[in-house]
Amino acid sequence: MEITNKQPKNWFLYIRKSTDEEDRQVLSIEAQLNELKEFAKRENLEISEIFIEKKTAKVPGREIFNEMISGIESSKIPIGILAWHPDRLARNSIDGGRIIYLLDTGKLAGLKFPTFSFENTPAGKFFLSIALSNAKYYIDNLAENVKRGNRQKLRQGEWPGQKPLGYIYDHRLRNIVPNPRTAKIVQKIFKDFSIGKYSLEAISKKLAQYEITSKNGKPRSNSSIYNLLTNQLYIGIMKWKDEVYEGKYQLIVSKDLFDKVQEILKQRGKPRKKKQKYNFPFCGLFHCSCGARITAQWAKGNGGLYRYYRCTRKFGPCKEKYIQEKELVNQICQKLREIILPENWIKEMLEYLEKEKKKQNQAGENFVQEINQRLTGIQNKLDKLLEGYLDGLIDEEDYKSKKEDLIQQKITLKSEKEMAEKKKFQSWIEPTRNFLKTAFSIQKIISGKSFEEIKQIVEKTGTNHTISNKKVAWGWQPPYDFLASFLASPDISRGKPNEISRAEKLTFPILWAQKESNLPPLFYQKSVLPLNYVPLGLHIFIKKNLYCHHKFSFLFCIHYIKIACSMSR
Repeated sequence: MEITNKQPKNWFLYIRKSTDEEDRQVLSIEAQLNELKEFAKRENLEISEIFIEKKTAKVPGREIFNEMISGIESSKIPIGILAWHPDRLARNSIDGGRIIYLLDTGKLAGLKFPTFSFENTPAGKFFLSIALSNAKYYIDNLAENVKRGNRQKLRQGEWPGQKPLGYIYDHRLRNIVPNPRTAKIVQKIFKDFSIGKYSLEAISKKLAQYEITSKNGKPRSNSSIYNLLTNQLYIGIMKWKDEVYEGKYQLIVSKDLFDKVQEILKQRGKPRKKKQKYNFPFCGLFHCSCGARITAQWAKGNGGLYRYYRCTRKFGPCKEKYIQEKELVNQICQKLREIILPENWIKEMLEYLEKEKKKQNQAGENFVQEINQRLTGIQNKLDKLLEGYLDGLIDEEDYKSKKEDLIQQKITLKSEKEMAEKKKFQSWIEPTRNFLKTAFSIQKIISGKSFEEIKQIVEKTGTNHTISNKKVAWGWQPPYDFLASFLASPDISRGKPNEISRAEKLTFPILWAQKESNLPPLFYQKSVLPLNYVPLGLHIFIKKNLYCHHKFSFLFCIHYIKIACSMSR
């Protein structure tokens, strides 16, 4: 449709009031109607239809407004809108955008306001959009101010919400105070209910005798009475947006009386019937050799009732046999013993990690301190460089060149400092500590026979759990795969014990090696990590200390766990 500035013959008169402050807004409707009719008469505007709406414009979805807009869009002749002010039409961006768009397309031929001058020109639409934006800003700012005011009132112990039964609002104190009449009724209801004298329905009928009913004049519902008896406002606890505040107003119900009522309500509450759930702790953990999941069921046998695990047969018939839970647990525990570290290792291993942590922290602090000193030196140079430039001792070209060089150094040092601080949170020590604690806890878990804990440790340490021919199998996740391989290394790969090693008071298993041999072949056995992950310095240390240091296996284990934990992260 061609956009024209010609004034339309037909006008829609739109009047709106908000949903707040009913009495004042009703007068506003009458005032708007009279003023707009007089304005239309003065301007010789023919009003074809009047739209009156009693709804807020801060959100889209006004029925009367949408009806008016639909009438404009479907009309074959140009139509204008007459309203008291642009904020009567819209206080949200969607409805405001619809008005501007209808002006752009020519469907809406004009707008008239007694309090706002508008012309259907680019400049006029620009100023209209500003007016509509101001209307939206006003409502947004008003809402934020109300929220902020409510939070302040709550912090001061004042209740900003709807007053509960038994209270009235005191504008002088800006808080709720007991209503002389209804407060006594509330107290009596709480006392009667606390001794089991009334039910919720009886309380509702009793309140109706005091002319306290719902809005439709009927006795209050049971849920309404329940909410009344559980309302913590009566004992000075104000809950607002899931946050609790202390109320500083006069209480009409004591804490003891309120607690008695809650206990009665709890006793009278009907517990929901729960579907019986069987406890099969290892369901969902294993797969069958056919690929289907392993499930469980009760089965009778040998004069008793037992739990068996079997294939779900999701992919068709399966030949795998049932396995009793007791046998399953025995096999799981036997498998877990592959990664149990000796108990007498734990103290020294954790002490070793603590020393390493202190070394790392100290090294990191020293490095950061050194960088800070260098940054301070660079900043001093920049200050002196600027002074020399301002005093005319350095020309502009040299100043800019040297400044750029110093700035580059400063940025590089800051980057190094940032990386050093990040490394504090990416250390291998904590993952290694958690790994060791897990490995040391396995013996306790399988001895305690808590099936849930056993399942959790299997899920944490293993992968690809299967049951085939009534045998349990799974692979170990890093770094537990290294630990299993390390602890399972055969004696032949460790050499034979020599006299020096036997003479030590051994507290750890040893990777035995003959004095005449070179490095033990353990490095060439099946290992999680390839040889190139072992630093050259460790080889040298091993050559020098293997035959006289009874804790070699301990250090070797820590080293590989360190690498495995770092890689798994």
